Amino acid sequence: WPMRPAAPAMAIFISFPLGYASLQPMLFMVIEKFKNQDGKAVYRKLRDGGRALPDGLKFVSSYVTADLSRCFQLMEADDITLFQKWIADWQSVAEFEVVPVVEGKTTREALTPLL
Repeated sequence: WPMRPAAPAMAIFISFPLGYASLQPMLFMVIEKFKNQDGKAVYRKLRDGGRALPDGLKFVSSYVTADLSRCFQLMEADDITLFQKWIADWQSVAEFEVVPVVEGKTTREALTPLL
């Protein structure tokens, strides 16, 4: 049977000023889903032991839904394994999704030359 040529490879490169990555830690939106929709268990653990963040993982802010089912936390880190250490300590009361994010203005600045 005839062979089709492979699809052309495509790469997208986004350049940053030198030192940009080292000056700004990465932002992450942490979505916590409280197990059994039990916000009291989460806040009890927070009261009793604090956030228990490993060094290098920085809490920025958090927002809790009205029904106490979820929390959205903005955090900063340079090492994803810091989240793994932290999440391992909190898995008894919540399920986690960690999403890398950037501010909208940063995205706009990065995409402006491509528009």
